Amino acid sequence: MSLFQNVKRIFSYLWCVLDGARRFFLNLLFFVLLMVVVVALFGGNKKLNEKTVLVLDLRGNLVEQETSSARRLLILEAQGERKYYTQLRDVINVLDLAAKDPKISSVLLLMDEMQDAGLASLREIAASLEVFKQSNKKVIVWASKYNQKQYLLASHASEVYLHPMGMVMLEGFGGYKNYYRDALDKLGVTVNVMRVGTFKSFVEPFVANGPSKAALEAENFLYNDLWATYTNDVEASRKLESGSVMRSIDDLPDQVKQLNGDLAKLALNNKFVDGLKTRDELREHMLQYSVEDEEIKSFRQIHYEDYLTRQRKLDMGGVGIGVVIAEGEISDGIAPPGAIGGLSTANLIRQARDDDQIKAVVLRINSPGGSAFGSELIRREVEITRQAGKPVVVSMGNVAASGGYWMSMGADEVIADAATVTGSIGVFALLPTLDKTMEKIGVHTGGTTTAWLKGGYDPTRPIDPRFAELVQQGVNYIYAEFINKAAVARNLSSEKINEVAQGRVWSGQQAKERGLVDTLGSYTDAIKSAAARANLKGEYAINYIEAEPSGIDKFLKLFDMSVGTMSVEKLIEQLIGKTYARVFSTGFPAAVPEMAHDMRWLADMAERNRAFGVVTHCMCKVSP
Repeated sequence: MSLFQNVKRIFSYLWCVLDGARRFFLNLLFFVLLMVVVVALFGGNKKLNEKTVLVLDLRGNLVEQETSSARRLLILEAQGERKYYTQLRDVINVLDLAAKDPKISSVLLLMDEMQDAGLASLREIAASLEVFKQSNKKVIVWASKYNQKQYLLASHASEVYLHPMGMVMLEGFGGYKNYYRDALDKLGVTVNVMRVGTFKSFVEPFVANGPSKAALEAENFLYNDLWATYTNDVEASRKLESGSVMRSIDDLPDQVKQLNGDLAKLALNNKFVDGLKTRDELREHMLQYSVEDEEIKSFRQIHYEDYLTRQRKLDMGGVGIGVVIAEGEISDGIAPPGAIGGLSTANLIRQARDDDQIKAVVLRINSPGGSAFGSELIRREVEITRQAGKPVVVSMGNVAASGGYWMSMGADEVIADAATVTGSIGVFALLPTLDKTMEKIGVHTGGTTTAWLKGGYDPTRPIDPRFAELVQQGVNYIYAEFINKAAVARNLSSEKINEVAQGRVWSGQQAKERGLVDTLGSYTDAIKSAAARANLKGEYAINYIEAEPSGIDKFLKLFDMSVGTMSVEKLIEQLIGKTYARVFSTGFPAAVPEMAHDMRWLADMAERNRAFGVVTHCMCKVSP
């Protein structure tokens, strides 16, 4: 046998060993993962005993829809971590289940790790807490300190406790925006604006150094109404005199001085809390609603996620209602969970329409708007579904404005919370040009085109007036479409709609008074309305129509995550595009998250040359 054949035989043998080892370890890994899944599904389900406290530990942002894939959640679970956001429907569902469960004696609501949440979403949970209390069970809440968001929920508890070194911080609504006119002038950036709507103030930060009189008027009207909703809610749930919250804010300096800076005692004196307790004192207190669990050396308890898992039946579908979540900003095409794609969200609605098991659709909207075209794709799909004989009910969350409102116009019924931010029927386009910037740094452009339109909008040159007029006419057309479609949907004249349009934002209560929504109510009310319209009686399924995000969606998501910590260079790059970013290294103010977010709009127009991208959006995130 030759040397070559021996070497070949040895390598063949080694390859078989390596291939066998690979197969063995892959199979072993698959077996381990399989066992993890089996244990997760069928193991660890100890018997739920009497007098168990449901621990409602709200973490992270309160969202309508999960933004992490099942694969990501599995990795977090394997690392011993929990997902750092809370899905609104999970909280509502678990409270409904626990209210009917004789094994659950009470709910302990822990607030320290709850972060961002909209007023309408908080009111949804508050309503569920009130329903839970009607089952003659207590809701106990504790926090080391309460901010304004957290306290709205806390006020609906049976007992409210605070750490002795904590505080209750109620500040009011409103705030301040950045205005970039002078900064952009220094950079030599000209922002050409085409809009329709006196109150369409989204564009003002790019063309002014402060808010217009119309913007201040609209914001003042909106914020005061939302603040009245908040304070009335808190005062009613805590049984305080009307005006107590505002008086506590107005007298705050004197009250703090009298108590030598003891903010916890101030909250107790103002009856915002029922007592001051440390964590160990809270655990001792909870024993009166439970019994001691020897294994954990504390009161008998179950975390709401574990409880929901053991209570939730395998989702086998069934006749019922299809729910499509539309949360985030609106783009034209495909978007991952947590954002809205005109094409992808329309596909979900069509999927619900084509499913014989689904008899009605609820479209849950939490969006400040975005692409007018994407909004229309979704509205049209809603309209077709309705025409096909399947009722469609829109449930508005925290925000359903501009494009968020556009999507709703094909539905049988539009239900909003009193605190939903809605309306903003207006349209704009932003076309930034950098001709003055180029002049400052000594860069010149030149060339030829076969038609004027080819160079009508070049970010490095002044905008052609003919092109500006072309875009303005397009904006006018989209606004007219918005008005006409709203008039048909709301059964009002175009003149009446135009009076309450003009880009103005309203609270849900104000929108109801002006005929822009049908009903004031919750997500639960929308489900009930859809069931009634579809003649569904007794038990029926609620099927969430959702798509698993693709790998490219997860990849693109990484870019959004970096906005909050963007450097000056990255900010300028967002503003003028990669081609021109290299010429800047100094002379621009330090970037802040708000600035980076705002500049993304200019970047989108300049870098992609989306000159015909007409936008219906409101810069209207109102957070308590």
